[in-house]
Amino acid sequence: MVDDERANRIFRALADTTRRDIVRRTLTAEASISELAGEYDMSFAAVQKHVAVLEAAELVARTPRGRERIIRGNPETIRHARELLGAFEQLWRARIDRLDAFLAEPDPN
Repeated sequence: MVDDERANRIFRALADTTRRDIVRRTLTAEASISELAGEYDMSFAAVQKHVAVLEAAELVARTPRGRERIIRGNPETIRHARELLGAFEQLWRARIDRLDAFLAEPDPN
């Protein structure tokens, strides 16, 4: 299970469209920050900041390769986020099932 602080970092990082796209791209294939920066209408520095947020949330890992920094998505963190969302889904499904059962009971009057 994911603790609250880690969950906050993950979901804050994923709240941004560009960061979600970076995660999607780097889960498919690793990329340098330069390659990523070429995909967006923003500065290299802005992409670096997005990557730093993702790295702090452990959604990506940065590895030096020569003069470049290679970014690779971290599927393990995505799995943790999915587990947390799954737990919320189970909680709400159970509540809805209880409400359905309550509403299906005959009126005692």
